[in-house]
Amino acid sequence: MELTAAKRGKMTGQRRITPDEALCRMEAEIRICHGRKGNGVNSNNEIRMKKEFQIGSRMVGEGHPCFCVAEMSGNHLKDYGRAVEIIHAAKEAGADAVKLQTYTADSLSVDSDKEWFMNRGGLWDGMTEYQLYQEASTPWEWQPRLQEVAKSLGLECFSSPFDFASVDFMKECDMPAYKIASYEINDLPLIRRAAQMHKPMIFATGVAHREDIERAFAVCREAGNDEVMLLKCVSAYPTPYEEINLRMIPTLAAAYDCPVGLSDHSMGSVVPVAAAALGIKMVEKHLTLRRADGGPDGAFSMEPEEFKEMVDQIRIVEQALGVPEYGLTEKQEKEHGGSRSLFAVQDIRAGERLTPDNVRSIRPHNGLHTMHYEEVLGKTAVCDIEKGTPLKWELME
Repeated sequence: MELTAAKRGKMTGQRRITPDEALCRMEAEIRICHGRKGNGVNSNNEIRMKKEFQIGSRMVGEGHPCFCVAEMSGNHLKDYGRAVEIIHAAKEAGADAVKLQTYTADSLSVDSDKEWFMNRGGLWDGMTEYQLYQEASTPWEWQPRLQEVAKSLGLECFSSPFDFASVDFMKECDMPAYKIASYEINDLPLIRRAAQMHKPMIFATGVAHREDIERAFAVCREAGNDEVMLLKCVSAYPTPYEEINLRMIPTLAAAYDCPVGLSDHSMGSVVPVAAAALGIKMVEKHLTLRRADGGPDGAFSMEPEEFKEMVDQIRIVEQALGVPEYGLTEKQEKEHGGSRSLFAVQDIRAGERLTPDNVRSIRPHNGLHTMHYEEVLGKTAVCDIEKGTPLKWELME
């Protein structure tokens, strides 16, 4: 759950621009915004963001498997035992990490039913922001204990801060990364405080304008923090598939020259698996034990079996992606021997001409290359050639 009651507008019908056009537009706007002439957001006098970095014991980014994160959010339903169960379920489902959220209702809103604090429509219809955050928050006293549970299972555990106090609390807990939620990407003092911890910064971009991303990057650079990842995200719960726009993933990676992942709130695993083919370095999905148990985020969360299926499919896609250069694998090279070549398909007596009736291209690749077919026709056999013999130049003149 991204913490807001903001309403999203409908997408308008427009010509779909190509990824190259999108990248050019984005880079042009970035240069205009900052008065620079460089390529993209990096120039020679700036800190360049790392392509890979460490989150706890895991390397993430270029050249590493997709970092699969199970977001607990409010799915614990205020039951510590259930929270522990979710962490165990995440481990069994193949997650690399679990993520918490560190806030209180008072750090995000005020207890008021004025219209701008009301949720209208959707999963949280009729709830005030304050009521929603009270229900969904994870008690702070649980979080070090949940970290220990995750650590004992070989999982990383980190969180999203929402104010200075939560940043400092995460520092005390020695959490290995700070994830900034979509609606906090414009909170520059919060970002500055988190970036100063010199741990990886992960930004959801669900409601971010380009200038929001640029300002967040600038703050990280000022703090000397070059470990930044962007997450393609849509802040709608659940997210309609037509609003997701996965084509933006390579555009973000090229424009900002940093690892890019996906924070997904759509139903099922189709979207994250497709995103794996586009090169995401992290995927974040909400995890619950059973959607039927309810909770503020239960309706759009994955159950453990679904999360496991997603991770398994992502790992298959990673194996299947291979490398961008054209070439055959060792196995394919061996199989190349099964391709066609020229053979005698009838017995040919010495002195007899080679014709389309007695010479054909068939499998395997033991004879002359098929490019010599027309050249071979009309030549004369210098000896008897038995049917099924691969043709060689020494058999003809």
